[in-house]
Amino acid sequence: MNHTSLKHAVMEIHMPEDMKERILENTLSPSAGQVSRTAFAKTGKTSPVRSAALTKRHAAGWLKFAAAILAVMLCLTLSLPVLAAAITPVYDLVYLISPAAAQYFQPVHKSDTDNGIKMEVVSAYIHNDTAEICITMQDLTDGRIDETTDLYDSYSIHTPFDSSAHCERIGYDPATGTVTFLITITQMGNKDIEGNKITFTVNRFLSQKVSYDDIAIPVDLTAIPQNAETREVPLTGFASMDDEDMPDSFHAMLPGAPNKAFVVDGMDLTGIAYVDNSLHIQTAVKDPLSNDNHGYFYLVDAAGKPGYSDASYFFTEETSEGRINYMESVFSISPEELAACTLHGSFTVSGILTEGDWKVTFPLEKA
Repeated sequence: MNHTSLKHAVMEIHMPEDMKERILENTLSPSAGQVSRTAFAKTGKTSPVRSAALTKRHAAGWLKFAAAILAVMLCLTLSLPVLAAAITPVYDLVYLISPAAAQYFQPVHKSDTDNGIKMEVVSAYIHNDTAEICITMQDLTDGRIDETTDLYDSYSIHTPFDSSAHCERIGYDPATGTVTFLITITQMGNKDIEGNKITFTVNRFLSQKVSYDDIAIPVDLTAIPQNAETREVPLTGFASMDDEDMPDSFHAMLPGAPNKAFVVDGMDLTGIAYVDNSLHIQTAVKDPLSNDNHGYFYLVDAAGKPGYSDASYFFTEETSEGRINYMESVFSISPEELAACTLHGSFTVSGILTEGDWKVTFPLEKA
């Protein structure tokens, strides 16, 4: 399939001229090997829709393969709805090569129901290069939706253009059990965003979260073990008060039996001891892919002044019972100073993980 044949196939499709031009440009231009990735973000956090270039070694092969697939689809003599259904299995592939083409063939579908949960586009505000879209989720059968509902890094936004986007929960109606999310999308290059189609998908969410705010943890800080046994572990995450770069590895305490004084349901206190003259406090979260359980510790001295950890180290262990995520926080404090302190913390644990397949596609139109 050469470029001339592909161009002819595209021109045979009845679509707006500007859409034709974008499809041809994105598919045949030297930059057609770029990947336009979807945005994944926690609720309320900003996450850009990133674009990354494929390596030169693979770009040519991907371009030829995708161009052939795209040309076959465009040459089909099916009606548009049937054509859209036909390309569903290869939608992700086409989107990698030509987001404009992939989005053009997506049928408009403003609501979707799966697993008893309804997701619906309820309004959109379009202004210049920015779109603000309100999407609701409602449980039609049970009480799995509440004011703590979190999309938990599971949503994606497919656009036919380079953009930045973020999503935030903005409301909950207890009378109907409906939660509302605001999605904000800004097109790069100060171009008007109206007239394009967006696809928004969700495959799971968390709800019924419980917060333990500033709780006292009844651990005897006058009898903390010294020189705990450690092991070297590779890190999956790192947080430092001094904004240091993450080290490659860390000497973490060997996890012990859960401390019964720690009453946070969904997390275990698996160690508190001194390592190299610093206080280490370790927690474990089992089956972390099904929850977002997290939190932090702090010390309060005799004067009531809080003191926070110098750094926290995160690592993972695969066991016969599944995956465990560990956090180990390190405090620079002597045993004498520690004896005059009390241990406190704030934690959030998830109640329910609901899985499904929700997908809506909608035009960006002023309403």
